[in-house]
Amino acid sequence: MEGRFRHRRAELVYDDAGEGPPAVYAHGGLVSQAVEDRMGLFDWGPVLDRGRRLVRYDARAHGRSTGEPVDSDYTYTSLADDLLALLDHLGVTEPIDAMGASMGCGTVLHAAVQAPDRFSRLALLIPPTAWTTRKAYARTNQASADTIGREGVDAWLAAKREQPRPAVVADVPIFPPTPAERVLPSVLRGLALSDLPSPAAIAALRRPALILAWADDPGHPLSTAQTLADVLPHADLHVSRTRADICMWGERIADYLTRPVPTDRNSGRDKQS
Repeated sequence: MEGRFRHRRAELVYDDAGEGPPAVYAHGGLVSQAVEDRMGLFDWGPVLDRGRRLVRYDARAHGRSTGEPVDSDYTYTSLADDLLALLDHLGVTEPIDAMGASMGCGTVLHAAVQAPDRFSRLALLIPPTAWTTRKAYARTNQASADTIGREGVDAWLAAKREQPRPAVVADVPIFPPTPAERVLPSVLRGLALSDLPSPAAIAALRRPALILAWADDPGHPLSTAQTLADVLPHADLHVSRTRADICMWGERIADYLTRPVPTDRNSGRDKQS
């Protein structure tokens, strides 16, 4: 079922499927639900098959959702506010399991730090650059926004296609960004202004997490995933080195969401790779 609601000058669009305890998913930057499905990376069927209600939404200015060319609308903290507004719209009152990939990972972490009582468990897919690795990413995003402003999106895309891709996802189809050209520079600048919450703030969150990363991707470095695994209690880290293993992430998430929620009293850390 498709749903829509308005929040801060935008109409946000979500899909609500399945029945049972709800879980919410935030996608990566510059794509959308539909594009992620066409890329064939993540299979959400196992989550639905295990009796879960799954809510996936298109981030502000992405896919079917609207957005304005305002840089601050696309920072992680602003996108986290959108996620919390979605939970309000859905009438979610109990702590919810939340999942996010790349930009969506940043969205989920900021939302959980802002409102920890609203979240139960986290599934953090391909955590992005953060802290010491974020500055270079920010410079690249700012330069990309400037290129689009001077030469248009086609010139930026042509240069982007020449860049090497991580071997683990080298065969994944490439799609143009879903934000419209008039908004895309603001999306890129907003992400350039973003970073994950500090490790200390994440540690204080004290929520269990499944962390799913893949290897050899400077845009999603293993250093971020490892730091998250180190500071979050009851963190389960898995690193994929093949596309076939990534295709099992939906099953891993479904298994994780069917486990009892660990507590500090009855579970220690679980780290694996």
